[in-house]
Amino acid sequence: MRIEETNIDGLLIIEPQVYNDSRGYFFELYNRPGFKSQGIEASFIQDNVSYSIKNTIRGLHYQLAPHGQSKLVQVLRGRVLDVAVDLREYSDTFGQHYSIELSDENKLQFFIPQGFAHGFVALSDEVVFYYKCDNVYHRDSERGINFNDPKLGIDWGIKLQDAIVSPKDKELPSFDKAEKNFSFRV
Repeated sequence: MRIEETNIDGLLIIEPQVYNDSRGYFFELYNRPGFKSQGIEASFIQDNVSYSIKNTIRGLHYQLAPHGQSKLVQVLRGRVLDVAVDLREYSDTFGQHYSIELSDENKLQFFIPQGFAHGFVALSDEVVFYYKCDNVYHRDSERGINFNDPKLGIDWGIKLQDAIVSPKDKELPSFDKAEKNFSFRV
């Protein structure tokens, strides 16, 4: 596997080694010793899968500490624009976001540590999205930020009038009003 750092500390792009032949392909989705050797210490304990149709925006979601979640995300079918927003107070990139296209074709994975809000938009007709979490879902700690907050300035790559967003996500607060309790550690 090859790991690429982004311009936001902690966000990593992981390119697995893919073995292609006439039958198809094979690659390791996750190998704990391999990830640990690359400095990814998260101990994943929950796997999730979501199915979305084109133009669905899910997010921006997170859980407050101590129930925060690191996530390792990947698209199993289709194509998404995946977005992470830095919520770590005192980070040089606090309030900034990073986006990456993930697809079943590029097979890239995106590692998002605790202290980030996360969301994605389905760019293909159908998307099967897979993610590993290092903490279980904790309803009382669940929070979010409105995907369309002008302060964040996220280009979702679709016409926003075509966006399919849950009623719950439409009501999420702006970045400035959202409760956050993460701190950047040096």
